[in-house]
Amino acid sequence: MHELVLPQLGEGIEKATVAVWHVRSGDIIKSQDDVVEVVTDKATFYVPAGAEGRLQEICAPAGAEVAVGQVLARISPLEKA
Repeated sequence: MHELVLPQLGEGIEKATVAVWHVRSGDIIKSQDDVVEVVTDKATFYVPAGAEGRLQEICAPAGAEVAVGQVLARISPLEKA
């Protein structure tokens, strides 16, 4: 299981607000897909999944304020056929 966390977005930025999720729980995603948009007092950022798999759980819904390093979502690997 891969945990997608809020990355360090810039010097002095310690938190952000989740603006929009571009995927839903159960969606299959690729590691480079921008899955969530977060907003700080300085800018808007798109956060990539960082892993390929199925979005299992969104841990920080739209409107939630999150700290750098906090889990945004969990991604499970795809099962091999």
